[in-house]
Amino acid sequence: MKIALIGATGFVGGAVLQELLLRGVEVTALVRNPTKLTLQNEKLHKVEVDVLDTETFVKAIQGFDLIISAYNADWTNPNLYTDFLAGSKAIQEGVKKAGVKRLLVIGGAGSLYVAEGLQLVDTPEFPADWKPGATAARDYLNILKEEKEIDWVFLSPAPEMHQGLPRERKGLYRVGTDHPVADENGRSWITVDDLAVAIVDEALHPKHSKQRFTVAY
Repeated sequence: MKIALIGATGFVGGAVLQELLLRGVEVTALVRNPTKLTLQNEKLHKVEVDVLDTETFVKAIQGFDLIISAYNADWTNPNLYTDFLAGSKAIQEGVKKAGVKRLLVIGGAGSLYVAEGLQLVDTPEFPADWKPGATAARDYLNILKEEKEIDWVFLSPAPEMHQGLPRERKGLYRVGTDHPVADENGRSWITVDDLAVAIVDEALHPKHSKQRFTVAY
C-alpha cells in the first residue's frame, strides 16, 4: 500500500509518522518545509509541496492508495478557521483530481455529541482558544459528509487528547461513532501515541467508510 501523510511535522502527524515507521510501513511525508522533518528512516520519503498549490499537489499524490491528512493551519493563526477550511477543501479536491481512492482525515473532538443535538464545541465550558479550530473541523466534517466520489473517513480524537498528557503507547483503545467514548470515571481521553495506533490500524485495515468515528480508552 502506498501511503502519503500530510502534517508529519505536527503533534498528531508526527505520532502517526512514528507509528507507521514502527510497523515497517513505507510512507511519503508531504511537507511545506522539509527542513522541519529531521527524522531519517529508509522507509520515509519526503516531498516538498503546499496543498494549496493544486497542480503540484495533484502530481505529488498520483499513484497513492491512501492519503492521511493531519493538516493543521496552526492553532495560533488568527485566520485559523478560514485557513483550515481552505486547506482541507484543497486536499479533498486534490485527492479527487489525482484519482486517489481513500482519504483519512484526522479532525477534532469538537463535533462529537455530548447530548441530543449538542456538540462539544457548543458547550459553555469549551475553551475559547480552541473554538476556531474546533469549529472549522466541525464545519469541514459537514462538507466531507457530502463527498460521493472518494472513500473518506474522519477520525475525531477523544476530547482529552493534548500535548499535556504523558506520552504512552498502550496499543489499546475503544471505538465509538458520534459520541465520546468514556471510561468508568466518565473521562474520555487517549494519548497521542494510541491515537496514532488507531489511525494506522484504520489505514492498514479499514473498518470505516464515508463516516466519522472516535477512539478513547
